[in-house]
Amino acid sequence: MTTARDLAIVALAERPDHPVEQGELSLALAGAEVFDLIEAKALIVDGDRLVPSAQAPTGDRLLDEAAAALVRQEPYESVEDWLWRRGRGLSSGYVDELEREGLTTRPRGLRNPLRGGRTEPVDSADRRRAEERWAAGEPVLAALAAAAGIRDEPADDAPELAGDAVAAVLAAVGTAVQELQAVRQRRAIEDAAFDNVWRGY
Repeated sequence: MTTARDLAIVALAERPDHPVEQGELSLALAGAEVFDLIEAKALIVDGDRLVPSAQAPTGDRLLDEAAAALVRQEPYESVEDWLWRRGRGLSSGYVDELEREGLTTRPRGLRNPLRGGRTEPVDSADRRRAEERWAAGEPVLAALAAAAGIRDEPADDAPELAGDAVAAVLAAVGTAVQELQAVRQRRAIEDAAFDNVWRGY
């Protein structure tokens, strides 16, 4: 299992009645993949740049896809650029992958058995491992979950998150999420103004 997969499982399990926004989750998943690629020795973070190392299969299809997507020419890609490029639609990719592997299910509604409900993780070793990390308050997972909106408040574990690479990635995720929320808010205001103009005619 990887941090990205654990984050996807936690996102599906934690807020059944209030799903997180796909955009925020996708950005956080792209950040989680950076940590997984660092652990797999597929890249290093140099300042704000992702510098690829020798590519070796990780055994995880989405993580191998992420490694193959790294920019391999100088000046390399910034963490923030990676988050926006790799993060596009990434939450759906993880939901589909977990479903393909039989790690999630779509419960049937009692009134309409033909209508599938929200995707939920099944009881599995993968889910238990993700929930153990979550319950333990593992700092990187908790910080990414806070950025994605899975928990209302960020974990209070700043000393345990020491390290330039960790700080750079988490800061980039936080900035990207704020930018996404600002764009969404601006669009909502513009749409409301447009609706008001049409009501005036």
